[in-house]
Amino acid sequence: MNERLPPLTALRAFEAAARHMSFAKAAEELNVTPAALSYQIKALEADLGMPVFRRLNRAVELTEAGRALAPGISDAFASLSAAWRNTKRLNNNDVLTVTAGPAFTSKWLAPRLYKFAQEHPEIELRFHAGLRVADFDRDEVDVAIRFGIDVAEGLFAAPLHQEWMTPMMTPELAQTIQTPEDIAKTMLIHDDSVAFLKMDWDWPSWCRAAGVTLDTEHGLRFSQADHALDAAISGAGVVLGRITLATRALESGRLVAPFDVGIIADAQFRLVCPAGHEKRPNIKAFHDWVMNEIASSRRFEDGRRLVYAKDLSA
Repeated sequence: MNERLPPLTALRAFEAAARHMSFAKAAEELNVTPAALSYQIKALEADLGMPVFRRLNRAVELTEAGRALAPGISDAFASLSAAWRNTKRLNNNDVLTVTAGPAFTSKWLAPRLYKFAQEHPEIELRFHAGLRVADFDRDEVDVAIRFGIDVAEGLFAAPLHQEWMTPMMTPELAQTIQTPEDIAKTMLIHDDSVAFLKMDWDWPSWCRAAGVTLDTEHGLRFSQADHALDAAISGAGVVLGRITLATRALESGRLVAPFDVGIIADAQFRLVCPAGHEKRPNIKAFHDWVMNEIASSRRFEDGRRLVYAKDLSA
């Protein structure tokens, strides 16, 4: 079988005509005459040995061969375009596109961005808050910050901080909660955002670590970690707060963490990018800045007994 491909111009003409289902619109997009576009498609059909369009009076439609060919050609040009954009981006160190989850963005990243802007005015930061798995080619993203256990092959992944949980509450509420048992006097706030990881990293696990019995079946439940923290900051109850997300609230005194027991997860926040890209000047600058900033969370480990959640299975 002859696997020689037809000319790229013919494939491009076919892709545009199949997408628009119009020779005239495709010709306008490609800045050629309709006659020139029709010639390219006829050349492609000659190479293929069968028609890809059925010509009607004022319209065209794909033949069976055209319908078989169109998806692959469309995907191929999309991949080519993405590869071209991504390759050009390698030489553009003035812009950095970062994606992170909504909770990390709102509670950790956004309040600190002015510092990065002051230290690196030459870099324009662009952010996308979302939880979708980052496709660095398709999404035109340079860096992702994600929370989880596994990292896909071919990626550089730098753990940011050991993540642990402990009860957090307002200073006013803490005045009435002197012991772990006193937590029973108020509302438990549940952060269900990590439930998808299937870890024992929750109120029952903390109670086992602290040697206390509480009714952990009831309370307020939130699917987003930042919403659970906001509820605690408003005085709604006691949240089992994640240290990375709660650092600013603890530093400002809006929340306190009065008990010395914390539970550690296997999962971590990681800074992720395609392997080798971590050496690019803009990504290295952002990585170094994040690592320097997140170090402030470590001081809350002092004097605490941190236990791995995996060691607390019932």
